[in-house]
Amino acid sequence: MPPTADVVVVLALGGMLAVAFGHPRGRVEAAAGVVCAGATLATGLLTLDQARDAVDDLAPVVAFLVTILVVADVCARAGLFEVAAQWVGRWSGDSAVRLFTGVFVLAAVVTATLSLDATVVLLTPVVLAAGIARSVPDEPGTYACLRMANSASLLLPVSNLTNLLALPHTDLTFTGFAVRMAPVLGVVLVVEYVGLRLVFRDRLAVTPAGGDAHPGPVPVFPLVVVVLMLAGFAVVSPFGGEPWWVSLVAAVVLALWAHRRGLVRPIHVVHAMHPGFAIWVLALGVVVAGLAQGFLGDAVQNVVPGSTGLGALLGIALLATLLANALTNLSATLLLVPIVAPLGSTAVLAALLGLNIGSGLTWSGSLANLLWRRTLRRHDVRPGNAAFHRVSLTLTPISLLGAVLVLWAVG
Repeated sequence: MPPTADVVVVLALGGMLAVAFGHPRGRVEAAAGVVCAGATLATGLLTLDQARDAVDDLAPVVAFLVTILVVADVCARAGLFEVAAQWVGRWSGDSAVRLFTGVFVLAAVVTATLSLDATVVLLTPVVLAAGIARSVPDEPGTYACLRMANSASLLLPVSNLTNLLALPHTDLTFTGFAVRMAPVLGVVLVVEYVGLRLVFRDRLAVTPAGGDAHPGPVPVFPLVVVVLMLAGFAVVSPFGGEPWWVSLVAAVVLALWAHRRGLVRPIHVVHAMHPGFAIWVLALGVVVAGLAQGFLGDAVQNVVPGSTGLGALLGIALLATLLANALTNLSATLLLVPIVAPLGSTAVLAALLGLNIGSGLTWSGSLANLLWRRTLRRHDVRPGNAAFHRVSLTLTPISLLGAVLVLWAVG
């Protein structure tokens, strides 16, 4: 293919990433994705069948995305996040450190169970409001949400789209994935918690106001549905079941429950699904498939290590980190994981460490970073570049190194 084909695909990817940074209305996201995917097809790097295969591979992941977003939205409308934050506040008493610890754990749990989008879009505003109500600085709590959105998404295949994309390239079930990643996550959580405590030690030296208010009633039905949904993921996985089968049932049940109680209308459910973003993700798969057929795919193939020793796993994680921060982790996953898959499940998991933890290094590494910044700006809080990178450059390398060492040790 002529070099101009590679240039067109790179420009198409650049256009899609610009849309991700701007996060415009859904119809603009969808239109931009379709145009960029069409431009990629026009280069001839991909056949129509290859593009269709890319969309088919992504379809189950996108189906999970839209359904889990509905689940998270209904949980938020039912007050589940607010009540959880109230319980954290009551438990913390007059200790800012205990308040931070509770928020840290809550953000990790929400990320692992409802995906990182729920943490940055739905939980972060609740944590911000709770901090304002207690007269404590917002940074420790909001940065705990950000860091957990990326780092705590290691545990389950459903915690991050990157995990769902990678799972078919491993020989692991849902439960097997969690077992392999649990010790890795344990070390990462310790590093992140201690690191955030040190970085924000001055802001955690204050005494919170209030804290004695009794939390509201726990919305039991949504909580039970989420628990059953998580159990369902583990049950269907050994039989070849897709996570979206379970999340679809949960989304329908919760949407009907919420509608009967006047919490949502059909238009709210549609908005929660973010159909424009779903189309954008499918189009991204086509664009990255074209990129993989060009020079970048060859370049990545040439630098991927050929083994799974400690040095090789570190190399894979570092490569994944570099690609995530250059292309965003979703694009990097589509490009890198099929290339490292022949090395086995451990190599794929090492790539996920870079794609999840490593993506927290820069604003561009993860869509979660951009959504978190956008969420805070909507609430008149503007996280500065210096503050963001002070946290990310301090914690990300240590977390990533610790995670790779544990993966190698238990692998």
